[in-house]
Amino acid sequence: MYQIDFKHPIHIYFIGIGGISMSGLAEILLTEGFPVSGSDMRRSELTDDLEKKGAMVYYDQTVSHLTPDIDLVVYTSAIHPDNPEYIAMNSLKIPSLTRAQLLGQLMTNYKVPIAVSGTHGKTTTTSMVSEILLENDSDPTLSIGGIFKDIGGNFRIGSSDYFVAEACEYTNSFLSLLPKIGIILNIEEDHLDFFKDIDDIRHSFRRFAALLPEDGALIINGDIDRYGEITKDCACRVITYGTSAACDYSCRDITYDHHAHASFLLHTPNMGDESFTLAVPGCHNVSNAMAAIALADLLGIDRRTVRKALLHFTGTDRRFEYKGKKNGFTIIDDYAHHPTEITATLKAAVNYPHQTLWCVFQPHTYTRTKSFLADFAKALVHADKIVLADIYPARETDTLGISSRDLQDEILRLGGECYYLPSFDAIEKFLLENCLKDDLLITMGAGDVVKIGENLLKK
Repeated sequence: MYQIDFKHPIHIYFIGIGGISMSGLAEILLTEGFPVSGSDMRRSELTDDLEKKGAMVYYDQTVSHLTPDIDLVVYTSAIHPDNPEYIAMNSLKIPSLTRAQLLGQLMTNYKVPIAVSGTHGKTTTTSMVSEILLENDSDPTLSIGGIFKDIGGNFRIGSSDYFVAEACEYTNSFLSLLPKIGIILNIEEDHLDFFKDIDDIRHSFRRFAALLPEDGALIINGDIDRYGEITKDCACRVITYGTSAACDYSCRDITYDHHAHASFLLHTPNMGDESFTLAVPGCHNVSNAMAAIALADLLGIDRRTVRKALLHFTGTDRRFEYKGKKNGFTIIDDYAHHPTEITATLKAAVNYPHQTLWCVFQPHTYTRTKSFLADFAKALVHADKIVLADIYPARETDTLGISSRDLQDEILRLGGECYYLPSFDAIEKFLLENCLKDDLLITMGAGDVVKIGENLLKK
């Protein structure tokens, strides 16, 4: 693998520079004095910002962009072997790294690199940890998989020993990271276009846990099925949290305010019971908060600072994000695209004031929709009324013979009230005609379904 000497800047080219993570890495390198260029298929606020900071960005992907002065190419798992720049990179024999390999090498520049992993909750928990470190004036460097409003983006360049990164398991990219402290929030079936099954996924998380050094630590959810199998190869300290009192950190007496924000008692063997209040909804965020608190304790951060930070943390973009009101009904947007995430979001919404709970769901990828068709239906019927958009294909082209109509049939079979409409325009018209005052509308999915709520607010 190519090794970057960060003391001697080189020209690095990013294929897909406008991605949420790639743009952050590009800006870190720009700050370190590296010449940076790259390509993306469309202009965005992220690419505009990179150009202002000195990057050369192309809005197509062609061979001519790979000029002789480029020393290294970085690409993501979304780049396929038939990509013209990827082909040119290989034919010109330009050294390359994946996004995750670059992130792993960046981590070595910090004394306390922290990686937050798990099937669900990574972005929220990474942001919670970030909020705590910022409240503590720890000046961390941050790489988050979503927009964290407190830093005005998805990354932050600090000057301390702390580096916090979101660690994604897809294509085993998190195995390229080099953390000292790791967090595993949960392990469930997902990304079955890459993983064979749940055992394959568990094996990858076990390998992630084994990356941690002897003087490091792993914070893991003790509610994970047979979590001891994941930690058995760990040389480091293992800290557990979860619903069981047998865990190092456990919670009880969860209550909710009128906006579904949770309060709970946290129990730890050495510190007894202590109350915490969150400014984000749902019991799943109680679990995320326990992981963040355990990390803060490990870093020696005062509990008063932690409590204050969690009370200030209002979430990240597209995680139960309040968008506004239209004709008296409330519009929330959420990134949930897995049955477990959908269930957690809709159960959290039950505690939010409303008359009728509407969910507009856009399935994400044909592979995931086909693999979890029955589970999606069971999760979505937690809403009173469901509206389905067409499947968002993302990186996929093969429909696998699956469509949103198949999901509608499953929901109707379970007795749910479900509508399928073929376009965003048709969905928006339907909602304006049917959503009533005091209803709660959640647009949900990892694609562009957020546009529906935003369009409604403009009408």
